[in-house]
Amino acid sequence: MNTEQAIKRWNQYAERYTANYHEYGDIHHEVLLNPTIFSLLGEVDGKHLLDAGCGEGYLSRLLVKQGAVVTAVDFSQKMLDIAMERTTQQLPVQFYHGNCENLAFLADNQFDRIVSNMVLQDLEDYRAAIREMYRLLKPNSTFVFSILHPCFVTPNSGWIRHEQLDQQYWKVQRYFYEGVYQQLAVDPPIVLFHRTLTSYVEAITEAGFHIEKIVEPSPSQEMLEKYPQFEEDLHCADFIVFKLKK
Repeated sequence: MNTEQAIKRWNQYAERYTANYHEYGDIHHEVLLNPTIFSLLGEVDGKHLLDAGCGEGYLSRLLVKQGAVVTAVDFSQKMLDIAMERTTQQLPVQFYHGNCENLAFLADNQFDRIVSNMVLQDLEDYRAAIREMYRLLKPNSTFVFSILHPCFVTPNSGWIRHEQLDQQYWKVQRYFYEGVYQQLAVDPPIVLFHRTLTSYVEAITEAGFHIEKIVEPSPSQEMLEKYPQFEEDLHCADFIVFKLKK
């Protein structure tokens, strides 16, 4: 399966997948991803940002509210339609249909920051996408991307309950398998592409980036008080976020 076939599944489930999104995305974005992403992006006021794989556009809208000039692309036309419906004219985001593996319609060295939030795992040729982000960034600029943590979220991973001990354990299987796998239990299933952490790091360095920081988000005390169910996320990391420098 290639990226185009995988994205067709996202087109099919776009409305269902984003039905519970609010101003800050879904609950996992609010609790774990957004605080990390914004801390790594730093000051964005007046900066030209690319939201690479914008989905329904919540992150683009938040960035514009902080003063950024935002260009947003997504390969799912249905996701873009939802994004444009939810983005008012008072929030001037430029939306484009495009595959992050090849954004040839965008010029070299034009962005101060690029953010790609939970996208690279949806792309077959993630190495090409990382190279494209390098091409599009201005020198000495920052690329921040988040993915499912490849060490813990693997094909066949999930919670297992030990009834006698009344405890849950997170099962990890097939870590060294690299390729497509089913993630969401729908028909036809949503699929993702799994790679090892080593493969991601190799792709980053081969593109020319330097790794400036890696964060495995965990819920803050404030978020735990608001959403106590996230206490389970203190046991293993769901996501990993990279800050790269060109």
